[in-house]
Amino acid sequence: MSSNNPINGSGTQFPTINNTIAGGSAAAGRSASDEQSKSWFEAMAKAWGNALDHQASKVTDLSAQVSENGSDQPSVMTQLTAESLKMQFLSTNAATSNNAVGQALETLGRKQ
Repeated sequence: MSSNNPINGSGTQFPTINNTIAGGSAAAGRSASDEQSKSWFEAMAKAWGNALDHQASKVTDLSAQVSENGSDQPSVMTQLTAESLKMQFLSTNAATSNNAVGQALETLGRKQ
């Protein structure tokens, strides 16, 4: 079996990391294009930032709904709590992934 790509054997190429990250941030409502990012690491950080911005706006909107409109109904409070916990989850994972990739790049740089 002859193939152009020994990894997946089908002759098709996997998408580049830049395209994958840019597509993920586009799904969050913004793009992290090659022109805006000098490296895939920077694109990843921007994508995480865009996702966190999007989630923060949800939390802010719900918080304003509670404080300004007096909508302290259990359903709104529960939704605010859930969105806040999602924000915490995203924030923790963004920091963890950025740190892990940064440390891996640092280790790789030392071995060169």
